[in-house]
Amino acid sequence: MPRLNENYLNVKDSYLFAEIARRVKVYEEEHPDKSANVIRLGIGDVTRPLTKSVINALHEAVDSQAVSETFKGYGPEQGYDFVRNAIAAYYAKNGVEVDPDAVFISDGAKSDTGNITELFAKDNTILIPDPVYPVYVDTNTMDGKNIIYMNGTEENNFLPMPDDSVKADIIYLCSPNNPTGACYTKDQLKAWVDYAKKNEAVILYDSAYEAFISEPELPRSIYAVEGAKECAIEFCSLSKTAGFTGTRFSYTVVPKELVFTSSNGTKMSVHDMWNRRQSTKFNGTPYIIQYAAAKVFTDEGMAECMENISYYKENARLIADVLSKKGIWFTGGVNSPYIWFKCPNDMESWEFFDYLLENAQVVGTPGAGFGENGKNYFRLTAFGSHEKTKEAMERFDRLF
Repeated sequence: MPRLNENYLNVKDSYLFAEIARRVKVYEEEHPDKSANVIRLGIGDVTRPLTKSVINALHEAVDSQAVSETFKGYGPEQGYDFVRNAIAAYYAKNGVEVDPDAVFISDGAKSDTGNITELFAKDNTILIPDPVYPVYVDTNTMDGKNIIYMNGTEENNFLPMPDDSVKADIIYLCSPNNPTGACYTKDQLKAWVDYAKKNEAVILYDSAYEAFISEPELPRSIYAVEGAKECAIEFCSLSKTAGFTGTRFSYTVVPKELVFTSSNGTKMSVHDMWNRRQSTKFNGTPYIIQYAAAKVFTDEGMAECMENISYYKENARLIADVLSKKGIWFTGGVNSPYIWFKCPNDMESWEFFDYLLENAQVVGTPGAGFGENGKNYFRLTAFGSHEKTKEAMERFDRLF
């Protein structure tokens, strides 16, 4: 009999969004007359279609596969140079220099934030915010790593800062944050970079929502902080920026400056390790997808994306306006597609989930699914249509 990875026994039985889907399904089966009225503002999936330039690029790439002279088979596991260069140029437009060779193309930030754990030994201490995107916790739990938590609260605007009394080897940060929508300032990120360098730690920085940042003083990359390339890996994605949730494209930046000393004194490059891992276990993102993704980073492509992002941010404003009217504390929405608010009437989040579904036919995400500190909070997303979002918040307004 094989010995199984018993760390899976420590993972929660149901992934958060699977439990949400289950509860909604039960409600719709029990209330068939109301199922058509259910409005989903829970899972952060986009609803706007792919932009014109992306669609045109997909057609061009598909047609190129029908011609011997332009057909592409296996590509480089790291990604094609044309898209890695396009990403580096995009960083440069935002005032950050990134080496194209440090950019690795993949099929999702979720995959890479999970797979990156393979580079680190099991006896590392992992520092993770609470509340947090569940993948960070679950993948490290599956790997048997020691997890400690830092508290995100109303008092710190759900942006926990370094504590010198805590020693961590690997630190997960996400800004704009999922689930809370809160954003770190450059000074706050500098404090984290300083902490990581002092403790010889690595920051795993998830910037999947960077395109939603509109306030110019807020950094869109941790590499806007001097010294970050010596201690940080950055993950980003086109899922929300360009609507690639079903198309799948992401990129991870692993700087060549990220070097640590092994137990026998050998210098080990994290960049080289990730390159070896990807070359061994990953055959690369499809050429068709990479060709279309490169168009996103053109001026035309990014302008089209920003139109969709503006659409979603208007939905966020609609949600925020009702919460403000009701005097409900919230964060996010301005530089993020997520609005994180305190449950009315001192409800706990799963209680509020059921109450909102039963009485308003609106689906959100219970904060408890993101950690202990989220048990009295709730997340709504701005990824619906204007009409559905407006209707959902009108129902919310009447309910409270």
